[in-house]
Amino acid sequence: MRYRSISAIAAAFLVGIPAIAADFAVHNGDRVVFLGDSITEQRLYTTYIEAYVLTRYPDWKLTFRNVGWGGDTSWLRQRAHPDEGRLFAAEGSVLDQMVEDSVGRGLARDVLPLQPTFVTVKFGMNDHSYQTFRPDIFRAYVRSQSEISKVLQAHQARVFFLTPQPIEERRPDPEKDVRNESLRKFSDGLKELAAKTGAGYVDQFDPYLTIMLGERAKDAKAFIGGGDAVHPGPAGQTLMAWAVLKGLGASPTVSTATIDAVSKAVSASQCRVEKLESTDGAVSFDRTDDVLPWPIDKAAEPALKLAPVLDELSWYDLKITGLKEGAYTVTIDGEVAGNVSATELRKGWNLSNAGGPVTQQARDLLGHIFEKNNLYFARWRNVQLYTFPGWATGPELETRRDAELKRLDDQIAKQEAEIEALRKPKTHHFEVKPAK
Repeated sequence: MRYRSISAIAAAFLVGIPAIAADFAVHNGDRVVFLGDSITEQRLYTTYIEAYVLTRYPDWKLTFRNVGWGGDTSWLRQRAHPDEGRLFAAEGSVLDQMVEDSVGRGLARDVLPLQPTFVTVKFGMNDHSYQTFRPDIFRAYVRSQSEISKVLQAHQARVFFLTPQPIEERRPDPEKDVRNESLRKFSDGLKELAAKTGAGYVDQFDPYLTIMLGERAKDAKAFIGGGDAVHPGPAGQTLMAWAVLKGLGASPTVSTATIDAVSKAVSASQCRVEKLESTDGAVSFDRTDDVLPWPIDKAAEPALKLAPVLDELSWYDLKITGLKEGAYTVTIDGEVAGNVSATELRKGWNLSNAGGPVTQQARDLLGHIFEKNNLYFARWRNVQLYTFPGWATGPELETRRDAELKRLDDQIAKQEAEIEALRKPKTHHFEVKPAK
């Protein structure tokens, strides 16, 4: 099997995949649900995707809920507990009946009550059973994914299938791991299914594996994702979010400000530049952006060295011409954003993830999104779905459950109010001076 270069992958996202359209796949007013296994339950790539949408579209009304469940599969075994031996052996109407029952019950309990309008579905890691490709399991996988799409679409939700990322063992040839060969076949089958069902499709497997292979070529022991072989940490899940967002048609543009230090001419896109001064080789101005840059989890910053994450998803540009050659210090509201050369400023410097209050506001937003998602997980799994033992049931305990649900709902609402406020950009004072 031949794996493509990152540039080839980027080109592939632009043609032939239904996820790409003139508009971003997520729309104003959407109720987004992330459905998947333990990798989704980690609340990393999902939170990063949520943060992108909330920062890029600060005026949209959106809700996000994560219903990932560790160990789950496309037939929703952690929610409906079908007999997998019978499921893998079944064909025809028997398979249909088993899948319809299992998927139907799982979605009815955990997804449909949320009234989703947009659902990402990420299964495959547990489905392939961590072994050489098995056609009987694959048959159950395809039929189950088809049923998920059918049920969700019948409830007016747009569905996007996400492939799993590859398993990252510390070996020089991860592409030859039989588990990854199996995951690739599952992913290819998912693409065919998406085309048949009208669902969207995003391939995380190929971009992630390409980066892995590139790093292994430089260092046979390179481990790009953090976490463990199956569950990437923040860096790996940022790469996953990068692949997913590109597959959903995400735009790189945050805003661009172009200033001529000599003529004081200004060109601005998605921002406003005011109170410009240019004297003695220094430039100062106020800048108000329409949106915030995409916040990068501090623990995920190693991912920025592995893929063009910011260039392709968060281009927050400052371009200044007419400066004398040399090094310059850029401050925002008196805080150092970075030291940059006149050449870099002339070409355009991407301030995403630079120092200062803009990045800090975006990171504060990310922190509140994490807190909100953790609260929802606690509400859903530990309170809503908690089953009292038979001897402890009764109206008093249900009253206490209702009170705890309300308490958590109030906390979630408080976090969402904080998120709403932090999504809004502010006016900041920029100064660009020769570095001392």
